Amino acid sequence: MHSKPGSIVVGVDGSPHSMRALHWAIGQAVAEHRPLTLVHTVNSVTPAFLDAAIVDSRDSRSILDAAGHEVLSEARAKVEATAPDLEVHEVFDLVDPREALLQLSEHAAMLVVGSRGRGQLRSLLLGSASVFLVRHAHCPVVVVRPTNAGKVRNGILVGVDASAGSQPVLELAFRQASLHGLPLTILDCVWDIHAGTMGAYVVSDSPADLQDERIALSEAVAGMTEKYPDVHVTTTMARGIPQEALVRLGERMNLIVVGAHQDSRLAQAFYGSVSVAVVENAGVPVAVVPVARTH
Repeated sequence: MHSKPGSIVVGVDGSPHSMRALHWAIGQAVAEHRPLTLVHTVNSVTPAFLDAAIVDSRDSRSILDAAGHEVLSEARAKVEATAPDLEVHEVFDLVDPREALLQLSEHAAMLVVGSRGRGQLRSLLLGSASVFLVRHAHCPVVVVRPTNAGKVRNGILVGVDASAGSQPVLELAFRQASLHGLPLTILDCVWDIHAGTMGAYVVSDSPADLQDERIALSEAVAGMTEKYPDVHVTTTMARGIPQEALVRLGERMNLIVVGAHQDSRLAQAFYGSVSVAVVENAGVPVAVVPVARTH
């Protein structure tokens, strides 16, 4: 199973959520001048597999192939209607989508998936795939969630801290803001379970107990502002539960960017819970960047 290195890889299954992810991925591939790889897989819980299981085994593969290529043809037609000059590749296989997308993430620039699939079984399948990829993918993962089209959007929100590990997260956020001509809001939320009680959090421009954190964050951001001088940046400090602050502030954003620490099971359980919670609760697309936690 292979895709062109450096491509934008998007999982498709023909569902409205999948088509929304495809639309986002097309825009990203065009903005980055990268090829697009369409990925569709069939396994034991997809409707095509269940249909094939009741016929002669000699015909089952042809049924699965036909169903899979029909989904890919529909996706390719969408690409050709939207961005006819975009380079497009296709991947189809009889495997778990998580396995396929994880393998492809090793050489992809970005993975894009929808928040749920078509029907109850596909909803469970694609939902579990997005969480799995957030925790384990080798490249940034964008989970495209349904949005309220009537809301005014205020750009990109990135959740970071002042550690060196936040640099890849900041890099992606600044690059997205620059590519799409959007303002960037940087949120540094210091854990405070009491401030976050009942969904509340405290936002302040200069609380005395956050001054050291603000100075360190300013130093971390300085290099990015020099690299992307076209990006208008606002920095916000907060105390509370980070995922709640990100979801709340992200309601009127175009995209939320967070990091996922993948270097140990403990880091995944504690820090990874922030990215998973944002992915599961945000009302906008969420980009999750894999980072190694510094010690």
